[in-house]
Amino acid sequence: MSTFDVILVVLTLGHAVATLVAPRVAMFALPVVGPLLLFGWPMQLLLEHFYWQFLPLYLLFPISAVVSFVVGTRRRTGAGPIGARVAVAVLAVIALPALAPVPVPRLPEPTGRYALGSEIFRWVDEQRAEPSSTAERRNVVVQAWYPSDGLSGRQYLYLDGDGELPGSVAGVPGRLMRGYDFIDSHAFADVAVSDDRERWPVVLFSPGNGAPRAFYTALVTDLASRGFVVLAVDHPYDSAVTKLADGRIVTTTPDTATDDAEAQAAMGERQRTRAADLSFVVDQLARPDLLGSLAGRLDTDHIAAVGHSLGGASALAALADDPRLDAAVNIDGTLYADLPDRSLSRPVLLLESDRDRTDHSQRYLDGNGALLGNLTAPGYRYALGGADHYGFTDAPYFLAGPARFVLAGFPGGPRDPADTQRTANALVEAFLREPLGDPPADLAATAAAADDVTGGPAGPA
Repeated sequence: MSTFDVILVVLTLGHAVATLVAPRVAMFALPVVGPLLLFGWPMQLLLEHFYWQFLPLYLLFPISAVVSFVVGTRRRTGAGPIGARVAVAVLAVIALPALAPVPVPRLPEPTGRYALGSEIFRWVDEQRAEPSSTAERRNVVVQAWYPSDGLSGRQYLYLDGDGELPGSVAGVPGRLMRGYDFIDSHAFADVAVSDDRERWPVVLFSPGNGAPRAFYTALVTDLASRGFVVLAVDHPYDSAVTKLADGRIVTTTPDTATDDAEAQAAMGERQRTRAADLSFVVDQLARPDLLGSLAGRLDTDHIAAVGHSLGGASALAALADDPRLDAAVNIDGTLYADLPDRSLSRPVLLLESDRDRTDHSQRYLDGNGALLGNLTAPGYRYALGGADHYGFTDAPYFLAGPARFVLAGFPGGPRDPADTQRTANALVEAFLREPLGDPPADLAATAAAADDVTGGPAGPA
C-alpha cells in the first residue's frame, strides 16, 4: 500500500477502536479525523482504483462517526447503542483480514549496479502446432529485462491481460489484482541497452507451473541488474494468463488427468513443450529484425537457462536438448520427463528451498540426484534455509507483513523473501560467470558469505 493508503487505514481503524472503547474521545476527534477521511477516501478512489480490500473501510468510518457522535453526546444504554457498537466491531474485524492481500504490492529494488530497461516480444513458431489447439501455431511470449544507463517515465503493466483477468491467476483471485497495474517493476521502456559491454550474456527464464512470468519480476529484475539480459518466458495455455501475438488473452488449459500416472505424463509433456519454447527463443536471437533495442547487443555465444519449479526442470531439459545453451539452473524443480541424455556435459546448479519447509517429493529427490550424479561437468547443489517453494516468487509481496506473520511466513517461509531472492541471485551470478564468458567467481565463497546456505559441489565432476 502507498503511504497515503496506510494513513487512511490507520485513521479509520483507530477511530473505530476509539468508538468502541471511548466513544466520547472518538466524538471529540471527529472535527480532525472527519475532514481527513471524508476527503481522503474519495481522493483514494479518484487517484487509484476501487479496491475490494478497502470495502469494509469505506463503510466503517461513516458508521463509526455516527455511532461515536450519538453515543458520545449523551451516554446511552440499551439495545440500540449496543447494536450500533457491535456493527462497528464487526466491520473492524472484517477489515483486518480483508487487508491481508495488499492492493498494490511493493517489489524490492534490484540490488545490482545497473538500471533496467524492458521490452516485450510476442512471437509465433510457425513450425509447431499449439498442443492445446492444433488448429493454431505455438505462441511464445518473452519479456526482456536488460542493463541500461538511462531512465524514462513509461513502465510496462505488471501483468498481461490487465482489465481482462480471469477469476483466478495462479491461485490469486483476479478481483484482488485490480491495483496491480500500479506495481513498480523498477524497469523502464524505451531506454537503450547499457554501453558498458558491446554484447551482454543471455539468461532464459522459465516460470513455475501455471505461473505467469510477471510473478517472478522481483527475482529476474534483480538478476538482470547484475549484468545479464534476462528473457522471461510465458508459456501459453500453461501460464495463468498470456496475451498472444494476435491480442487474445488465453489462460491455463484445465488439467483433465484422472489419476497420478496421467498427471505425471501431462507434466512431462509440459516440460518438453517448455524446453522447445526455450530453444525457439534461442532461434529468434539470431534474427536482429525481431529484437528491437536488443538487436546486435546480445552475446548469443553465451546463453544459460534458469527456471523455478516446472520451469527449472524445463531449463534442464532445454540444456539436454540444445547444445547452444552453456549452463542451467534448476530452482526447486521436479523432473517429470526423462532427459534425452542423463549424462550432461555442461554445468548445472540446483538451488533448493528449505526441505523442512517444502515437502520435496521422492521423484524430485531421485530425478535431481540422478542427474547430478551423471554429470560430466561441474555440478552444484545449495539449499536456502528458511525459504519455502514460493520464496523465489513475488507471491510473498502480495500479502501484508502482519498477514504473513500470522500465516507463519506462508508464502515464502520465515526467511525474508527479498533476502531469498538476493541470495539466490548471488549464487546464480557466481555460478554463471564462467560458463557465460566472464572471469570465474568463487561460488563456495559466495555461499559461505550468505546467511543459512548449505551445500556445495555435487556429482562426480
